[in-house]
Amino acid sequence: MADESKGLNKNATRMLTGFIMGTIVMSCIIYGKLAILVMVLTIIFLATKEYVKILEHKGFYPSFKVMLFAELLLAWVAYVQRFDLVAVVLSFCAICSFMWVLFCGRQPYIANVATTLLGMVYCGWFPLHLIFLRNLHCERFDSGLGFVVLMFTAILLTDIGCYYIGTKFGKHKLAPVISPNKTIEGSLGGVFFAVIGAVIVGQFFALEWYLAVLAGLLCTAFAQIGDLSESLIKRDAGVKDSGHSLPGHGGFLDRTDSFIFTIPMMYYFCYYFIFSNNLLTDIVRFVRGLF
Repeated sequence: MADESKGLNKNATRMLTGFIMGTIVMSCIIYGKLAILVMVLTIIFLATKEYVKILEHKGFYPSFKVMLFAELLLAWVAYVQRFDLVAVVLSFCAICSFMWVLFCGRQPYIANVATTLLGMVYCGWFPLHLIFLRNLHCERFDSGLGFVVLMFTAILLTDIGCYYIGTKFGKHKLAPVISPNKTIEGSLGGVFFAVIGAVIVGQFFALEWYLAVLAGLLCTAFAQIGDLSESLIKRDAGVKDSGHSLPGHGGFLDRTDSFIFTIPMMYYFCYYFIFSNNLLTDIVRFVRGLF
């Protein structure tokens, strides 16, 4: 009875934390502009701190200050919608990483530079695509809000589908070394739930069903890859959770791992295939040319 009560309390805490966090995040996304920038920067700051602690446990020492500096510059680029400056900022910050090792760093030098560069992209640049995605617009769609909601829905249903289908029917391990509890059956359940959810959400803003299916498949695929990738980092470093900031969930990286790869891929999918038809038109012409 005691174990059952403890389990129920843990689930209740997890659900309450998820509800509060979800409400705050969606409110900021709906409002947009400065609110979404502050929200993303807050999550990036906390996730970067957790990333540094995980790597320190492994014996690597990425520079939190250099990563934060790069993330602030990239956040400004995202806020003013100057995608053309991304290469400049990343190049400059890469040089800063080497300068930090030269004058203030410690061994292992190469690993510290590499993990610093990885951190500014993994914890910073990838999540900042949420601002670009939210601000997409064209004649047909006033903003990217509907696609953000679709993405969040697909990721949430991926987690639900993976858990419940995996618990009931899971037999074949998906990645036994990295994440022993995940199964192929659970993964397929997550795909099914995500696609259904994406199609339903897409109907609210008149998105064609086949584009909704593609978006759902993209979201669930990269959500699961992101989840496994963060598990890989933690397992390699010998830690169970990235932190303890969110009761019932662990750290911010534990809660946002499914979003880190999905956000940029969803943005590029929407930009090239929905908001701009140039690439899609070129592909159609190429396929027709083959026949």
